[in-house]
Amino acid sequence: MLYESRLELARLLLADFDPEVRGIFAQPCRLAARVGDRTRHHVPDFLLVMRSGTVRVVNVKPASRLNDPKIVEALAWPGELFRQHGWDYEIWSGADRVLLENVRFLAAYRRPGVVSETDTEQAWQQVVDGGELALAERQLAQGRPAEEVRPAFMALLWSGRLTTDLSRPLSGESVLRRCA
Repeated sequence: MLYESRLELARLLLADFDPEVRGIFAQPCRLAARVGDRTRHHVPDFLLVMRSGTVRVVNVKPASRLNDPKIVEALAWPGELFRQHGWDYEIWSGADRVLLENVRFLAAYRRPGVVSETDTEQAWQQVVDGGELALAERQLAQGRPAEEVRPAFMALLWSGRLTTDLSRPLSGESVLRRCA
């Protein structure tokens, strides 16, 4: 996937984690439009296809640049154009640091085969809705070190079968909720 900054990478990672996002396209098109007395060009950063079928176009800019009149103008006309065509438009400038750290950590468990399906299914069977992560790990580990079974729970969190409050650092006190 194509990205040009760490900020774009962060938005891309959150899109990959979002269960509502079904497709991600980087720099999906090049727009040319007459705006006032000028011909303007623009390449959006991402196009997201949502589960609902909605299309969302995303431009990523650092918050520090969002007050620059030139940036405001450069981002305004594409937004108007996309909305006229029934698409959502998002200008993204960052997310909570703890959320991003948690999602970056969980991303290590996103690929099938990183954690065995057997381990993941055993973790799924073991987890109690509303229970703490440390308790679920101890129960599954059955005397082994808890870190040996932790990857199965992380894979379940990445896949969306389990959820927890990612606005707080992941820890043994993280409360697990079943989603599927």
